[in-house]
Amino acid sequence: MQSSDEDLPQGSGSGEPAGGGEDLPGAVLIVVTWNSADVLPGLLDSLESGMSGLRWQLVVADNDSADGTADLVRTTAPDALVVQTGRNAGYSAAINAALDAVSPLDKRTDAVLVCNPDIRMRPGCGAALVRGLERPGTGITAPTLFDGTGRMIRTLRREPNPLRLLGEMVLGAHRSGRFAALGEQVADPQAYQGPTRADWVAGSLMALSRECVEVCGPWDEYFFLYSEETEYALRARSHGLATRLAPDAVAVHLEGESTVSPKLWTLLTLNRVRLYQRTHGAPAVAAFWGALLLRESSRALLGRASSRAAVRALVSPARMRAKPGP
Repeated sequence: MQSSDEDLPQGSGSGEPAGGGEDLPGAVLIVVTWNSADVLPGLLDSLESGMSGLRWQLVVADNDSADGTADLVRTTAPDALVVQTGRNAGYSAAINAALDAVSPLDKRTDAVLVCNPDIRMRPGCGAALVRGLERPGTGITAPTLFDGTGRMIRTLRREPNPLRLLGEMVLGAHRSGRFAALGEQVADPQAYQGPTRADWVAGSLMALSRECVEVCGPWDEYFFLYSEETEYALRARSHGLATRLAPDAVAVHLEGESTVSPKLWTLLTLNRVRLYQRTHGAPAVAAFWGALLLRESSRALLGRASSRAAVRALVSPARMRAKPGP
């Protein structure tokens, strides 16, 4: 589906008031859903103010929800485009299906925003993300995120490596994140006050420049869930496009269950190894795997059930070779 002025209707699901949006930046907002009927209304309610200052189109990519998610969108956001993948296809596959539906992008579309259904945008969030892309060499921007209790979520990340995994094991993610060599998470509060550059960023809400979308191509569907945003940001970096914080863009992320669900934590853990295998030789991958196994084993000894599940998967050759999926 080609996006045009006619494809950006006014009302719930897109756009600015009639007559007021012709000169505004253009954006496509992609929301990936899977059985999201309980959390999606809050996101939809936040979009009128959250996407103000943009000429925008809402595209909901639904991974075969069984709870009426698609019908909810058609009822509450009738101008939105609903793209149904027909299966639980994963995050990247849903994004790609949405991009295919609006391809080629209208020449006045400046950015594509990718969003989880449990995000709540604060006023002007989308426009601030798009403004952040104007900084030369920037391909991806992310907002300042808070959880449901008002605590800031540290979303900036450094490229994963064995030393950083060991640093997290010994010092914890927050303490190790104070040192670039020892922590993957960027923990310095000052880093969240400006347009700080990161290797990648947690992908619950991201803005991608038009250039980034065009040069990076489709998202990698291999990972199904977790590590896909890491791979995409590192790929963008290889094209000379940086990932940066847009500190004036603010949103709330209710967050998922990966830290408490053994199944999801195991998938997250295995995908970290699978991603590392893409760009490193066998000795480096073995070191990364060993460091990750040590970290998860130390957490398992402290009684964390999700880490026990991850350890069992890491030492299983069959699990390591298996293709990620539902």
